[in-house]
Amino acid sequence: MAYNKIEEYDSEVTEQLAAHYKEILRLLGEDPGREGLLKTPVRVAKSMQFLTKGYGEDPAEILKSALFKEEYKQMVVVKDIELYSICEHHMLPFYGKCHVAYIPNGYITGLSKVARVVETFARRLQVQERLTVQIRDCIQETLNPLGVAVVIEAAHMCMQIRGVQKQHSVTTTSAFTGIFLKSEKTRAEFLTLIGK
Repeated sequence: MAYNKIEEYDSEVTEQLAAHYKEILRLLGEDPGREGLLKTPVRVAKSMQFLTKGYGEDPAEILKSALFKEEYKQMVVVKDIELYSICEHHMLPFYGKCHVAYIPNGYITGLSKVARVVETFARRLQVQERLTVQIRDCIQETLNPLGVAVVIEAAHMCMQIRGVQKQHSVTTTSAFTGIFLKSEKTRAEFLTLIGK
C-alpha cells in the first residue's frame, strides 16, 4: 500500500508565489497557459515552501525537546547526515553530507535532534560557510558542551551546471569550538571517526 504524505502549505503564500512563477515563465519566453505548464507555478510554489521550511522552525527548541541529564563526557558523533540546501546566490541546490560531534558537559540530546538541526538550517537560503557555523553555534549555545565540531562536504549545482561547470568539485567547510579548537588530538580523533 502506497503512503502519500500530505504536505500543508499556506494557501495565500502559495497563491502569491504561483503568480510570480507564472510571470517568470512568461518572461522566459514560455506560454504559462500550455498544458504541460498549467500547474507548474503552483507546484514550484509548494516546492519552494518545502525547500525553505527551516525559516519556520527553531533549531534550539528542537535540541531542547530531547534534553537529558547525563554524565557521559566522551565524543558523540553523528556522521553522514544527508544535507540538501539552496544556494542564496543563484537559488540552485547544493547537497552532501554533514558530520557533527560534541562532547557533553552534563547534558545530551536525542541523536535525531542533531540531524534535525542540520535539516532546519539547511532548509533556508544558504551559503555553506554560514550553514556550518550556524549548526555549530546552535549546538554550542543550547547544550553548552565541552566542544562542538561540524564538517560539511557538499556539491554545488551553481558550480556544476552553470558558471565554471565543474561536475566533480566538492566543497568542504569546518567549524569547531572548545576542546576541538584547543586539542589537536581531539580534533584528529573526530576527523578519523568521520573518515577524514
